Amino acid sequence: MMKYKLAFLLFSLPIFTIGQEESKIQKDYKTNYMAFADIYYFYDFHKPNGGNRQDFFYNHNRQNEFNLNLALFKLNLEAEKYRANISVQGGTYVEDNYAAENEALQYIHEANVGLSLDKSDRLWIDAGIFSSHMGFESAVSTENYTLSRSLAAENSPYYSAGAILSYQLNQKLMLKALALNGWQRIKRVRNNSLMSFGSQLIYQANEKTLINWSTFIGTDDPDNNRRMRYFSNLFVDFKLGESWKVLAGFDYGLQDAYKNSNSFEEWYCITVITQYTFNEYWKSSLRVEYFEDNDEVIVSTVGNFGFKTSGASLNLDYMPNELVQCRLEGRFLNSPNPVFNADRGYDYESFFIGASIALKLNGQVQ
Repeated sequence: MMKYKLAFLLFSLPIFTIGQEESKIQKDYKTNYMAFADIYYFYDFHKPNGGNRQDFFYNHNRQNEFNLNLALFKLNLEAEKYRANISVQGGTYVEDNYAAENEALQYIHEANVGLSLDKSDRLWIDAGIFSSHMGFESAVSTENYTLSRSLAAENSPYYSAGAILSYQLNQKLMLKALALNGWQRIKRVRNNSLMSFGSQLIYQANEKTLINWSTFIGTDDPDNNRRMRYFSNLFVDFKLGESWKVLAGFDYGLQDAYKNSNSFEEWYCITVITQYTFNEYWKSSLRVEYFEDNDEVIVSTVGNFGFKTSGASLNLDYMPNELVQCRLEGRFLNSPNPVFNADRGYDYESFFIGASIALKLNGQVQ
């Protein structure tokens, strides 16, 4: 009888231990949520034809109508050794920017899971659908210095799908290596067998200065027309005293002129944004930018003129509380060629004003 009791205890001990560990894993996490909605109205004084303002904009792109740019609900799970994000979305941003994706995937903003790979939790692997590692602006308008997106942001990826290996070298420096399905692709381009790759270096020099350098190498073509694309996004975000912030960004890209070509087509963009905080309720931002894509790698024009555009904008923000942000913006764009949608066809310039009310809620699921 004693033998049977001993055997029972020996077999029960691992099961009991595993049960304890599973219980600990299940309880040792927290779940956060975020809800966001951005309602807007924009008016272009050149009265573009159709309902959209410009073909190279993907945010706040309806003319003379009130609309929803983005509604977003996100759940975030955080634990010592694992993490996950899932969020769903809707709005005109989704209609315009996810048009190339399968309809079932268009409403997914994020869906990813990550695991820690070392005891110190510095090395992580994450896989799924993410916000892009490139750029200084996101789809959530309240996270940006300006209401409308910069030319650099609108013409580089907002999202990606793949796997990310990240390493926190120290408190200041994080490194990332990425394997991706393509240039802003959830589903890889049909008949393309080549994976794309990327990297990111995030350096928090001090409390006031952040430096980010992101890269991409891959293709957005099928195998029979494969043109390699190379892209670099560099920006510096820093504070000047208590009231001023400055962001300076430089994007540069190359793409093969044709398959197996020794020549390249290029594009680049320069952006500078300054923000001044008057008090806890009021802020203002000034932006100047220049985007050049003579070979129309990224932005196509009706007359094949090449896309060369300079612009400036002025922003006024009012935050009555921590949840709500009211924004007003005027923006002017100019080009040496008629590339802007207007009532007379295409024009050399575009001037528009826009306003939005955005609500962002953050909390923890109890």
